[in-house]
Amino acid sequence: MSVLVFVEGLNGEIKKSSLEAATYGSQVAQQLGTTATAVAIGEVHQEALTKLGEQGISKVLYDGDARLSQFVADAYVKVIAKAAGQESAKVLIFSNSNIGAAIGAKLAVRLNGSLATNVTELPKTDGGSFTVTRGVFSGKAFAEVALTGDLKIIAIKKNSIDITNSGGTATVETLAADLADSDFVGAPKETVMQESDGVLLPEAEIVVSGGRGMKGPENWHLIEDLASALGAATACSKPVSDMDWRPHHEHVGQTGITVSPNLYIAIGISGAIQHLAGVNSSKVIVVINKDPEAPFFKAADYGIVGDAFEVVPKLIEAAKALDK
Repeated sequence: MSVLVFVEGLNGEIKKSSLEAATYGSQVAQQLGTTATAVAIGEVHQEALTKLGEQGISKVLYDGDARLSQFVADAYVKVIAKAAGQESAKVLIFSNSNIGAAIGAKLAVRLNGSLATNVTELPKTDGGSFTVTRGVFSGKAFAEVALTGDLKIIAIKKNSIDITNSGGTATVETLAADLADSDFVGAPKETVMQESDGVLLPEAEIVVSGGRGMKGPENWHLIEDLASALGAATACSKPVSDMDWRPHHEHVGQTGITVSPNLYIAIGISGAIQHLAGVNSSKVIVVINKDPEAPFFKAADYGIVGDAFEVVPKLIEAAKALDK
């Protein structure tokens, strides 16, 4: 029996959120006195797979079927289910990502497992129980959930686990799931990457976001320059994307992308409840707004009451000075 971790690839490398899941999986395996195995799908470099040993993974099962280079839920579920059966896995772990959200419930049904999403801490296994802590109500509260099924399926909240590096090396074995063409019905025609200067928004540790207070797309260079200086991804509020100032894949909020970075900087955003629902899992929120009554200040860890066109250039200058 092993703990099985599903890891996602991007441009041949393992996503940061999956490295967090791998670290979590290896720590759970230590609790249970077993080993952690990863399953990887699609186009991932061999070196990236073997380096999962640094997070405590002992073995990687890899299905490199070219058809898996683009995400198709049914095909991915079939591969992961095959790996779980092969390893007699009792715990299955993955990142609480867009892909994870799409496959988690399907795997729970297919494998008759108990599912917990948005998990933030290692499980409590005292006395034979298996209880996890998960964020609820858009991260405003936490719940203790007991997983009672024979198979426990856990989706880890991004940026909630510190990645370890033990210096180990994982062995890589080929996994053949015998996929049929029918498993790829509904496959996307193309993949749209939501990246900002090479930083994938849902994966970003720092996000710089702008709202209507930026007054127009011609001023967005301030958001981009600050993001570039901090190595951050850029985002925006819904009104900004609705006005076509920014592409819709940068829209963060209840009806857009949900993010949970270590630092979220909101510039010229009032802080409507729909926007807060997408960002309040951030570890630190900084708000810059000239309106001292802006609702966002109530949710902020730090706030600057001031004109963005005066404040942001000074922040850019300070951020650039840190790299010197």
